[in-house]
Amino acid sequence: MPFNSVRACPEDSKKLPLRGKTSPAPGEDVTIGDKRGNLARKRLRGFYTMNFLLTLAYDGTNYCGFQVQPNGRSVAQTFQDALQAVLGSRPDIKGCSRTDAGVHALGFKLNFHADTRILAAKLPLALNQHLPPDIRVLDAQVVPEDFHARYAAHTKTYLYRIHNHPIDSPFDAAYYTRVPRHLDEARMQAAAQQFVGRHDFLALCAAGSSAAAHGDTVRTITDCHVTRKGDEIDIEVTADGYLYNMVRILAGTLCEAGAGRLDPAEIPAILESRDRSRAGPTLPAKGLFLKCVEYDL
Repeated sequence: MPFNSVRACPEDSKKLPLRGKTSPAPGEDVTIGDKRGNLARKRLRGFYTMNFLLTLAYDGTNYCGFQVQPNGRSVAQTFQDALQAVLGSRPDIKGCSRTDAGVHALGFKLNFHADTRILAAKLPLALNQHLPPDIRVLDAQVVPEDFHARYAAHTKTYLYRIHNHPIDSPFDAAYYTRVPRHLDEARMQAAAQQFVGRHDFLALCAAGSSAAAHGDTVRTITDCHVTRKGDEIDIEVTADGYLYNMVRILAGTLCEAGAGRLDPAEIPAILESRDRSRAGPTLPAKGLFLKCVEYDL
């Protein structure tokens, strides 16, 4: 399945309407309201000062991750270059997550404050003219002034794609991990259900995690399921947060179950052990997609 054929979760957030004029004059007060009745006011200084929430899709193959890095090209740096071209400034951007090198996104969220007359509906087309083909802005909306794309997120859903066949596809090998040995999806699904709930996921955390260093390793997985269509196996995980490489290790553990090397009933004991060596391997980044992020807007 090609990268651009994988769909993100449908957006269930509403556009936040401007109350009053849609094109205020310089110096006017603009009031933005959300469905909870919260208000955000900003005095304009000749421009339209707004907090914008954008949805991005990107192919992470050629990037060192989302966050700006000193030793490589990042999605954030590339996006800020486009902002500079469109807005004439480089506002601070707040990403919903720190995707690693090679990880893709179908529905990545970020927000930034900007003084501009450009309406939210016009931003995707304007920015996409200055972005490379492997990064696209899909949607833009105005949110309350104190909204933060990372801290306001309730859940994030990740997708891990596996090509279960001895031979790679010549078309989309950059967007899945090939597992040549046949995997039993029923065993994988049985193991996936063991991860649902609130647990200490230290056993699924790679070394070097700052969260683990601070003892913050408890997360809640609300959904984890496995589906197969022909040779393609998709693993979807929805949680309130993730540890370093957690989804890639979880996917590797499910593959161990699918290959018959791990009993699905062993998952609770693996989690309780808090021992990384008892879980499965860390699968490659190229099969991982940030699918969608949910907010209460």
